[in-house]
Amino acid sequence: MIDVCDELCLSICEDKSSSSESLEGWWTCLALFCNITVEDSHRTGFLTYLTNLSVDLNDKKYSNCSTELTFSLKTAMGYAIPINGYISPVLVLLTVINNTLVCIVLLKPHMRSPTNAILIAMALSDMMTGLFPVPVFIYFYATERVHEWIPYNWCYVVYVLEEYIPTIFHTASIWLTMALAIQRYIYVCHSFKARTWCTTRNVIYGTGAIYLIATLSHAPRFFEHYLIETWRPSKLNHSVMVSACVVDYRPWIAAHVNTFYSIYYWFRVIFINLIPCVSLVVMNALLIYAMRVARRRRMQLLRQNKKSESRKLKESNCTTLMLVTVVGLFLLVEFPLGVLMALLIIKETFKIQFFAQEMWKALSLFSNLFILLSYPLNFFIYCGMSKQFRETFKRLFTGDEMPKEREYSQYMTLPTENGKSTAVTGDETAL
Repeated sequence: MIDVCDELCLSICEDKSSSSESLEGWWTCLALFCNITVEDSHRTGFLTYLTNLSVDLNDKKYSNCSTELTFSLKTAMGYAIPINGYISPVLVLLTVINNTLVCIVLLKPHMRSPTNAILIAMALSDMMTGLFPVPVFIYFYATERVHEWIPYNWCYVVYVLEEYIPTIFHTASIWLTMALAIQRYIYVCHSFKARTWCTTRNVIYGTGAIYLIATLSHAPRFFEHYLIETWRPSKLNHSVMVSACVVDYRPWIAAHVNTFYSIYYWFRVIFINLIPCVSLVVMNALLIYAMRVARRRRMQLLRQNKKSESRKLKESNCTTLMLVTVVGLFLLVEFPLGVLMALLIIKETFKIQFFAQEMWKALSLFSNLFILLSYPLNFFIYCGMSKQFRETFKRLFTGDEMPKEREYSQYMTLPTENGKSTAVTGDETAL
């Protein structure tokens, strides 16, 4: 890829060759002055890239460039190598193990329910979000290749594996978490409607719709760039020429770059960060209030010696508390990233400088690390707060027979103070 110093060198070569009727002076300047060699088949695309290149020599970003040297491409900051090369792959391995176990447990016949179907989809989304970038992390950040030019054959792969696909699964995970909170709110506060609204079939359809919309919302990113192969002296061995690439916008974006990215990132900030986070804060507050009401109701049932109904209400509260904890953990790590995204889009839209460029990179890096760190933790929340999950998990290793059916019917009713009944979902309360 081309860095800012290469841009400066390209601009100088353009000035040197502008008076020449032949392009040979241009290609010679690139080869000798900038150490860039472009194959014949890619020269037309490279000239298009040059046409779109705008260099302001007074821009501070060019202040450290020396056009007499071979320039480095800064693909990683000081802490990007240990985080992406070593810490992240370990966290992804833990996520794969833990979330696979979550899926195995929740897919057991006696554990299947609408809520657990969403939890399975969330576990898979989190796992895929972390898994796809791992080849890039290991191939580049865990080796000396991070200091080398990104090979032409890897350029598009890096974008796809490190950015495009993980963003799709991360978006799906956010919307699934919001769906989980909404569903639990319906179970607790509108339990009779849960009979028709919160069914496994509706959850499957809703999950499919979430994945489809998440994919479509990010699909244009797959077609935003085209690549041009160049040959450069290796950064690790200057006597060797290695494959590299120039990345430029496709024509349909090049004419509307600011508009395209403004729409895309404002969409992300509003519909993927802001609305879900605000909705989850509200849902969690309502669920916590509902748990307090249910706790008072449970004490009344105990005074009336209705121990069976009291036990079911206690189990419902335990499941609600567990899901509130899952959503709370999600908000803890997602909210900082949402704030960072909002500040970034405000910076680009209104040209307001909040932090130095290196600070943006550092904040983004650590925000993603904390999100990745949260992925394996849901397994421990389920084990610590759900007796049925814990017992089923232990039976996977002890060889004890699994229950053949749910311990409770899907919907049960409890009498209230005024003689009316309220629905309680047995299998949902036990997770």
